Amino acid sequence: MTPARADLSGLSGRLLAILGPRGVITDPVRLRTYECDGLTYHRATPAVVVLPETAEQVAAVVRVCHETGTPFVARGSGTGLSGGALPRSDGVLIVTSRMRRILEIDIENRRAVVEPGVTNLAITEAARPYGYYYAPDPSSQQICSIGGNVAENSGGAHCLKYGFTVNHVLAVELVTPEGEIVLLDAMDPGYDLLGAFIGSEGTLGIATKITVRLSREPETVTTLLAAFPDVETGGVAVSAIIGAGIVPSAIEMMDALAIEAAEAAVRCDYPPGAGAVLIVELDGPHAEVAHEFARVDAICRESGAFTVRVADDPARRAAIWKGRKSAFAAVGRISPAYLVQDGVVPRTALPAVLAGIERLSARYGIRVANVFHAGDGNLHPLVLFDDAEEGAGERAERVSSEILDLCLEYGGSITGEHGVGVDKSRYMPKMFTEEDLDTMQLVRCAFDPRNLSNPGKIFPTPRLCGEAPGVRKGVHPLVASGEADLF
Repeated sequence: MTPARADLSGLSGRLLAILGPRGVITDPVRLRTYECDGLTYHRATPAVVVLPETAEQVAAVVRVCHETGTPFVARGSGTGLSGGALPRSDGVLIVTSRMRRILEIDIENRRAVVEPGVTNLAITEAARPYGYYYAPDPSSQQICSIGGNVAENSGGAHCLKYGFTVNHVLAVELVTPEGEIVLLDAMDPGYDLLGAFIGSEGTLGIATKITVRLSREPETVTTLLAAFPDVETGGVAVSAIIGAGIVPSAIEMMDALAIEAAEAAVRCDYPPGAGAVLIVELDGPHAEVAHEFARVDAICRESGAFTVRVADDPARRAAIWKGRKSAFAAVGRISPAYLVQDGVVPRTALPAVLAGIERLSARYGIRVANVFHAGDGNLHPLVLFDDAEEGAGERAERVSSEILDLCLEYGGSITGEHGVGVDKSRYMPKMFTEEDLDTMQLVRCAFDPRNLSNPGKIFPTPRLCGEAPGVRKGVHPLVASGEADLF
């Protein structure tokens, strides 16, 4: 439940003193720029937007929020797809996009130190002259910021082999919900507080400086695109590749509707008549890649691929990846609106779950385009609808909900890399017991006892810090007061 937009004029004066007129937005028209992230289905206009340029400014803003009991939300580039950066109408939106300095490229220690507004791809571009790069690569890597990647523990196509953001972050400087600047380091003894912070979706504080691991560029990279008559035969190829003991850097798949959207948007020139395309990328020493490529090529053809294309230079590889990297934005060419989901299933369950999604699509009369990280079973079904059609949004939400039910039914998860945010918080009790959720929220309370840092995200019913653990009796106080919804 989103509160009514508050009048924070008194607070705005204090924020102006910290940031100056250039760093504070209160104009209602300009505020609407920030009313949603990449998931446009959920919207709320913030009361105030601030654009700090230093960690000290972030800390000063948070201290004001803490002193006045004002909720605050951090936002980077705003490309998130779960409503994680959805602002509060009664709070402050802290936008870190001006904090975009690359502070250090330390090749000797294979690391980079950056501010949270630096884009994902910019780190690779800064390291490339030295023969290094930053491995996690969300599809939005040209525009998504590293601070948001840390908040969501973002993945990407190449995380099959190289892991997620959490596997590549060495340290984070952050502002706590009380406005203190602290450093969390992977080498710190005791509990893994850095690991707890990464993926916490802005509920434990705001990252202001991030140290990431750089990886050496592989000797050889080869990309294969195989066209199949349908996703089922493509799925057979995926299982066979992994079953052969091969771990490509990426295995991606798109179905016919996703291909149609990509062709309309970027003219990626995938093979005509393909019901699915599979993109497999191999990297490493030349001899190893050559051996694995021969096996992958044979598996694809044996599994039913009717066209196989190969690229081993950067320009041709970029051409193959063009359609996949643009897939989410491309559906705007074939649908006025869409919801994107992020469920995960075991690889062996892919055919059954995809068949279930097809049945849901037919039952509700809602088209679903499937794009997914086939290698690790991370599905991104794009549920297409016309938001001008009465009831279409509600039907799309039902399809999305039942897709996540399917993922859970087959032993999967409601999210692989996009986070929970507001969009999937109501599904958390389907995946976790009440005791599990209480334990998670007690961790949150340890960082943010006043529940000011990105409140209303992840958990369907927020815990009151200081509340005794255990099964609740009766209605939660925040539900009774109308501050939260119980699903």
